[in-house]
Amino acid sequence: MTTQPFLVELGCEELPPKSLKTLADNFLAGIENGLKQAGLTYTHACHFAAPRRLAVSIQGLETRQPDRTLNVDGPPVKAAFDANGNPTQAALGFAKKNGVDISEIDRSGEKLRYSKSIAGADAVTLLPGIVQAALDALPIAKRMRWAASKVEFVRPTQWLVMLLGNSVVPCTILGQTAGNESRGHRFMANNETFTVKNLGNYPAGLEHGYETALETLYVMPCFAKRREAILEKVQALAAKEGGKAVIPEALLDEVTALVEYPVPLVCSFEERFLHVPQEALISTMQDNQKYFCLVDGNGKLLPRFITVANVKSPNPEFIIAGNEKVVRPRLTDAEFFFKQDKKVKLESRNERLKTVVFQAQLGTVYEKAERISELAAFIAAQIGGDVALAQRAGILSKCDLASEMVGEFPELQGIAGYHYALHDGEAEEVALALNEQYLPKFAGDSLPITKAGLSVALADKLDTLVGIFGINQPPTGSKDPFALRRAAIGLLRIIIEQQLPLDLTVLAQQAVNAYGTKLSNANTVGDVFEFLLGRYRAMYEEQGVSVDVIQSVQALKPGKPLDFSRRVLAVQAFRALPEAAALAAANKRVANILAKDESVTTGTVDNALLADAAEQALAQQVAGLQAELAPLFAAGDYTAALAKLASLREVVDRFFTEVMVNAEDAAVRRNRLTLLANLRALFLAIADISQLQ
Repeated sequence: MTTQPFLVELGCEELPPKSLKTLADNFLAGIENGLKQAGLTYTHACHFAAPRRLAVSIQGLETRQPDRTLNVDGPPVKAAFDANGNPTQAALGFAKKNGVDISEIDRSGEKLRYSKSIAGADAVTLLPGIVQAALDALPIAKRMRWAASKVEFVRPTQWLVMLLGNSVVPCTILGQTAGNESRGHRFMANNETFTVKNLGNYPAGLEHGYETALETLYVMPCFAKRREAILEKVQALAAKEGGKAVIPEALLDEVTALVEYPVPLVCSFEERFLHVPQEALISTMQDNQKYFCLVDGNGKLLPRFITVANVKSPNPEFIIAGNEKVVRPRLTDAEFFFKQDKKVKLESRNERLKTVVFQAQLGTVYEKAERISELAAFIAAQIGGDVALAQRAGILSKCDLASEMVGEFPELQGIAGYHYALHDGEAEEVALALNEQYLPKFAGDSLPITKAGLSVALADKLDTLVGIFGINQPPTGSKDPFALRRAAIGLLRIIIEQQLPLDLTVLAQQAVNAYGTKLSNANTVGDVFEFLLGRYRAMYEEQGVSVDVIQSVQALKPGKPLDFSRRVLAVQAFRALPEAAALAAANKRVANILAKDESVTTGTVDNALLADAAEQALAQQVAGLQAELAPLFAAGDYTAALAKLASLREVVDRFFTEVMVNAEDAAVRRNRLTLLANLRALFLAIADISQLQ
């Protein structure tokens, strides 16, 4: 088998930075999928991605498809020939379809079969189509056309390199004829071309300028390598400044996609801006300017930031000065909004919210704040919090939405409220709650800590859930305009992880009461509960819990999320026991038996009717466990309870081996069914383990 390395590089105008890595990942996946479908094997594949290029390299690519045999089945032999052995129209049609005489068709099996050998094609003839298909399948929201060309792509294309071994793969893709010339940095290398002889001198040739007039072409085509270089240099510069760089993953990826040759530089801004909430300063520097901010050991913002230039200038001070000049007006705007907002009390902004609609049928944002305040007070009383503080935080919860700061920086909702509440002299817990109300903002995010924050966060999410379900507008399919799924999972996470003894139906009913007559759905509480019940699956699947374990607890519909969590963890642990499979099967069998007679319920077993030793043993153990497990059920110690129930395996197996449940004597049969109902009830006190696979 002959193999060769393969390289394709598509040169473009600057590609969109936020989607560069996604484009590169999908380009690689598309080519790998194409090679797999073509039957071309290879040893290794990777992608390169920079602002002006997308590239994929394949090591050890088989240069020719293997020969293969194609078998085509036709009609049944019985229908293909008549009683005299003459071919029917079905047989003749099958032969004609395959372009052969009927004598060449195999009739030894149940069906007619035509087998033909297909010679493998050379990879060089297949690769253009594979690359074109991969490019066509890229997730591009809106494609561009340029000049008079009808070619469409995310950005105008400039060059195309396609090499199999040392040879150019002849083709034209996206208006570019394949060659072996790549290009260096647009400015530092004067866009000089670089001859790629083979995969061996790419990407090093772009970095070091092999066989060109320049010592280097100032291009680091490997996205991962460039990203790591930026990370290391930024961290080193931050340490040199006595601080630590704030480096969000998304920002690091975006900056990596903006530069071909990263040159991090330290810049500064006036210390007077530090009195502005640092979240506002960090937000504008990260989102608008793509800077890495610096903080000290306590997390306080330093008057420094790091920009990553795409050029290595002999006068870096000019780049530094330019960035400092650009950032100053943005910080000045943040400072202005902060000063203006502090001129009025935070609570006074509720007047403006009286005219801002939350939802047409549910009233204004101010009315929502009133409901949150009422519900937060109720929750605070349930969890041992200060009712007055929760109530106060609730009524102030949406005030900062009417501030200039949040109007300019929407991501600062809650954070701005925290600062303005402290400025107004509100209790610190109230101020913290204004920020904590939006937690968690995403999967894995931190949760509220203060009792007032917990109360307001839960009240806010519950109010939205109940309101939208109450007007019969639940999320459908992928449409969820009020982010109810996220709110539901956030609500469940808060209750479970903060171990709050709250009941969902009680909370939902309280939220419904706060709406008065606004809601038209008479079954709002039930609908909200069922929706929340369904969210457990998404939440626990992310934690690696098996679907059948989740469903076994969902079947019981526990009202308290904390109780639901304890049951899930207990069943997950039980599932790993050697006795679990047999007991799950036994529970399924018992459930099927009991389903045939709905009149059977738990009750007292008449020991005088227990004739067989096997049923006497089971009855004795079930009775003993009923008393022994009661305190464990009351304490919610389901793990220990299931561990004890595992001891029933042998006696249950013996019962079904030796005892006929449907005895002819009606009293005996009824007694045995009651025993099985008592047995199943012990498990159903925790979960329906008959659903375990």
